Formats: sequence, structure tokens, C-alpha cells
Amino acid sequence: MAEGDLAALITNFENINADTILASFAIIILAFVLSKIVTFLLTKVSEMSWKYRLYLKTVIPLSKVLIYAFAVYYILASVFVLSFDQLILLSGLIGAAIGFGLRNLFEDIAAGVIIVMEKTYQVGDRIQMGNYYGEVKDIGLRATRLVTPDDNLVSAPNNLVFTESVASGNSGSSEMMATLDIYIENDSDVDLAMKILREAVVTSRYVYISPTRPVVILLNDYPFYKGLKARAYVNDLRDEFVFRSDVTRRTWNEFYKRGIKPPKAYIVNQGYTAA
Repeated sequence: MAEGDLAALITNFENINADTILASFAIIILAFVLSKIVTFLLTKVSEMSWKYRLYLKTVIPLSKVLIYAFAVYYILASVFVLSFDQLILLSGLIGAAIGFGLRNLFEDIAAGVIIVMEKTYQVGDRIQMGNYYGEVKDIGLRATRLVTPDDNLVSAPNNLVFTESVASGNSGSSEMMATLDIYIENDSDVDLAMKILREAVVTSRYVYISPTRPVVILLNDYPFYKGLKARAYVNDLRDEFVFRSDVTRRTWNEFYKRGIKPPKAYIVNQGYTAA
């Protein structure tokens, strides 16, 4: 039976003509346009609904996978008129071809499907992937596109999930923890400094506070200076850096009014070495 299916499969491909090729290209282009339209509409709707923004964006990569998968199936089953047994046989041949070439491409595609199905990360997440950190703008079949804090668009191969650890700062939530460090002179009033930093954090327009999202102020004692660390959540993960800037600016404005000064640069360097 396999030999008959193989012979029929070869016959089908031998009968490919210009009309078959044009129809296949037309379906691929249609799938591409449809995926762009669906992505555009879901992105627009998600930006209009802050509460469900990230949930709606998770549908984008899944819809793209389904559109392209249906397009490929339709081409093979309707345009090339392959039977179910022939489709299985063709899948086996493609699997063998992957072993000899195009392995990286198919690894990227397989990883893209796994990312979408297992929700390793989602569109809108802030992730660290390989050497890059940024917001996930798109999860394609081959690559994930990140926008870094410097507004650079980075395309990272999906198969990095097989070889690199991927850290997500928010795991699908719109809130995300943001931390900042401030260093002061060793003889500064630590209690006052921690109080000022806390007030700057809790009064920030970008902060999100709840019983499960508390504000934490930590004190680190270095050999020649003190270090304060603030840990808090922002309302929207896209406000991570403006939150840090806002809190840092207002904290130091109050520090200077109260006589709290930063350590000298050479002392900070020496402290790091000693630590």
C-alpha cells in the first residue's frame, strides 16, 4: 500500500502545472494578508482595552499558526489533491528531509508552535532571551521580535528556547516588578532615607500596590557606603523605565533638601571591589 501511495504521490507532483503553482502562491499570499489583517485588528482592539490587552495579544500568534496551517493543508489536500495516506507519507518524507537539511528552520518553526501552545512567553511580555531584553512585539513561526529599551527591534530565533533560559518579567500580567538602587554616604540618616524613598515610590503615578503587590524597601550595608533598593510593581510593564526615572528624580530632590548625599565615585568603586 505504501508503494502505491508513493507512486500516486509522485504522479501527483509530476502533474503539477502552472495553474497549480499559481493557485498555491495565491493561497499563501491570501494567508499572509489574512494573518496581517487579524494581527492588526487584534492589536487595535487590545490597545483599546487596557484590562484585557495582554490576553487579546496572546491570540495573535495562535491565530497566525492556525491560518498558515490551514493554508498548507488546503494546498496539499485540495490543490495537489493528496489523500490522507499520501499526506502522512509526505509528512514522513519531509521529516527525512529535515534530517539532511533545513533543520534549523524547522527547529524554529517547531519552537514557535511550542511557545504558542505552552505560553512560554506571550506578546506583550517583558523577557530576557539570550543576550537581549525587551518587550515581545510578535511571535512568528521562525523568530520572536523584541523591542529593547533602546527602541531597537531584535529578531531572536525561536529555537533559543531549546538552548537558552528565557526569563519573563510579568508572565502574561500587565503589572511587573521594577527595582531600582540608590547609594548614599555611610554616615547618612538611613531611616530618613528609607522613608523618603518609600514615599517617592508609593506616590508615583506609575506604581501598582495591592496585598499581593507590596512595596519593599531594602537596606544593604557596604564597607564605605549604604545601598537602598526599592522593589515595587508598575501598573503597566511599559512604564518600567519611566517609573524608575520618576522615583529616582523625586528621591534625590528630597535627599538634597535633607542633606543626604551620594558617596564619592571612587568610594563606590572601592566598595564594589571589597564586596
